[in-house]
Amino acid sequence: MRIIESVPNISEGRDQEKIKRIMASLEAHKDINVIGCEPDKDYNRTVISLIGTPEIMIEALVDLTRAAAREIDLNHHSGQHPRMGAVDVIPLIPISGVTMKEAVDYARILGEKIAMDLTIPVFLYAEAATEEKRVNLPNIRKGEFEGMKEKIKDPEWKPDYGHPEIHPTFGAVAIGARAPLIAYNIDLDTHDEKLAATLARMIRKSNGGFQYIQAGPASLIDRGHVQVTMNILDYKKNPIYRIFELIKLEAKRYHVAVPSAEIVGLVPKEALCQSLAYYFGVESIAEKPEDLSLEALVDYAVRFLDLRDFSIEKIIESYL
Repeated sequence: MRIIESVPNISEGRDQEKIKRIMASLEAHKDINVIGCEPDKDYNRTVISLIGTPEIMIEALVDLTRAAAREIDLNHHSGQHPRMGAVDVIPLIPISGVTMKEAVDYARILGEKIAMDLTIPVFLYAEAATEEKRVNLPNIRKGEFEGMKEKIKDPEWKPDYGHPEIHPTFGAVAIGARAPLIAYNIDLDTHDEKLAATLARMIRKSNGGFQYIQAGPASLIDRGHVQVTMNILDYKKNPIYRIFELIKLEAKRYHVAVPSAEIVGLVPKEALCQSLAYYFGVESIAEKPEDLSLEALVDYAVRFLDLRDFSIEKIIESYL
């Protein structure tokens, strides 16, 4: 089967009725499997996870973007997560029977349709990027919605599709193709966001940390603590356990506990097995993680990686 995953992020995480109306745009697309909808009030952002065939996925994403354009006005938006669009980013991720080159082609088709049908400027990023400085999403998003009003007029930041002018309420959207990344957050038992920023600087690529990590601080007011929030761009080279253990080690210097962590969206089974192999070695557990059931993998991931709100539905392979 030809299967592609998409993880659109919308800039609304507080108004549940708005989110429901946006999600309702997917109901007509019966062949699209909605496998996750995770709103966050502090980030004021919702991460949506979809799996389906590429052609149907494109149609569904256009409808989702159209619904978000109706519902979200970024002139009245604030939150912990940076954003430049009502639908801020739409990655396409090849899962089965689809090559990365094909995923890039689909990203371009989607970008052109959104620009033409909805008058929303589109930037291509990651594997679909048209130039080096657009590969990394933070480079494109820098300045956010407010700064993009002028930035987009600069010939160096002309959108890949659409006019060099933001949509007045929607903003702009980044669309790309990429390998599965892991959206991963580590909780710190403190209100000190400066400490989270210090630890984020320590681990991210741009400050000499891990090669495939983008990281920053966030305050979770509802939960009463801060996070080091990150994207793991290549879990094979920067495994979860290594990042988790380093943050715990460095947090000790400041006498701050690391009570838990979370995965937002989906995680490949291989990423869990890779990290659990480390802990199995430490604990002299003879089993091989790759031989375990998904249910057992979840139990061990919660035990060793302190993952909260984690279940089998978070593992990509549970849908295949």
